[in-house]
Amino acid sequence: NRWLIALSAVAIHLSIGSAYAYSVYSNPIAQTVGWKSTQVTLAFTLAIAFLGISAATLGRFVEKKGPRTSATIAAILFSFGQIGAGFAVWIQSLPLFLIMYGVIGGIGLGLGYISPVSTLVKWFPDRRGLATGIAVFGFGAGALVTSPVAARLIESVGVTNTFYILGATYLLLMLAGASYIVRPPQGWIPKGIQNSKEKGQNNVSEDLAQLTANEAIKTKRFWMLWTMIFINISSGIMIISVASPLSQEMIGLSVASAASMVGLMGIFNGGGRIGWSTISDYIGRSTVFSIFFIIQIIAFLTLPIVSNVILFQILIFLIMTTYGGGFAALPAFIGDIFGTKELGAIHGYILTAWSLAGVVGPITVAYIYETTGSYTPAFFLITIMLFIALLVSFMIQLDIKRIKKHHKNKLLKAV
Repeated sequence: NRWLIALSAVAIHLSIGSAYAYSVYSNPIAQTVGWKSTQVTLAFTLAIAFLGISAATLGRFVEKKGPRTSATIAAILFSFGQIGAGFAVWIQSLPLFLIMYGVIGGIGLGLGYISPVSTLVKWFPDRRGLATGIAVFGFGAGALVTSPVAARLIESVGVTNTFYILGATYLLLMLAGASYIVRPPQGWIPKGIQNSKEKGQNNVSEDLAQLTANEAIKTKRFWMLWTMIFINISSGIMIISVASPLSQEMIGLSVASAASMVGLMGIFNGGGRIGWSTISDYIGRSTVFSIFFIIQIIAFLTLPIVSNVILFQILIFLIMTTYGGGFAALPAFIGDIFGTKELGAIHGYILTAWSLAGVVGPITVAYIYETTGSYTPAFFLITIMLFIALLVSFMIQLDIKRIKKHHKNKLLKAV
């Protein structure tokens, strides 16, 4: 059942998405063992860095060994990293904590992220955007589920035991998901598509090409897509990294109200993953990305001059939907323009944009604010980047049309 396979992917992504709830651990860990906040934060930075590294380097492993084996290994690494992090807190060893949570857990995070995605694209040739949106929604929702649970556990049983309990829970949840994920049989297509083909109809567009990862990175459209993803993620992470102080300074929200806004941002991030990816099934992935950049350009130009609290938050929430939507539409976009031959490996390569944006976005906005005392210059800088991304989105559409026309001409000559 392909819908149960999608549910299995959600179980995996829901578990690894708990990484976004890391801030819940920060103060309790610092208070328990006396580490500096920068030392505690370094573990999360390492985890995100190794997410990108492992996604880029292990994509071929996923294609070779299959999603079940890959997801099982991801479950063991991620949960072992969590449990090991708890042990490191117990013995008060910072190096061990960084290795367990940041390196081992981070590798499990990256492998777990890409393992189910290429399989879902193959199971849902008719609804690629929706399928990958559902899975990646799990990653976005992971923090919403984990944050309150982890906070209560820390209060009742302490940091170390919280890591043990949640690590064991993630292991069971991810292994359950991994056990059901398999690739579809060779040549398999859904019954609805089969019936349509028998009637002479074809509701599924053909992929632009079937390329290996090495072939894909030599094309212009790979680097155009990489650039679009990098800028889309940079703008979203920039907002996420300063959302609370930004809203307090620019429109005078209280600390409590700012915290509530941050919580709602997570909901819009998750909702955008399903909503935009589903829309992309109908209007096309390249069109959706163009819409992302237009929305963000308007939002970032408007934010510095907004004084209305509700409008300010609406603009922030809109940016969050495009941030989440970019993650969800990406795997389907890769399938559209590069095929499913080595989708996992190509997906891993493009996710290096995530790792780089995760560093560039927060550092840039922090530096600009420290230098100028205002967030406005950062808004203008990201707006320039978004104009570049919009231009690239138009260029990739032209490139796709050119290739389709070339294929059509070759077919006509052959006939």
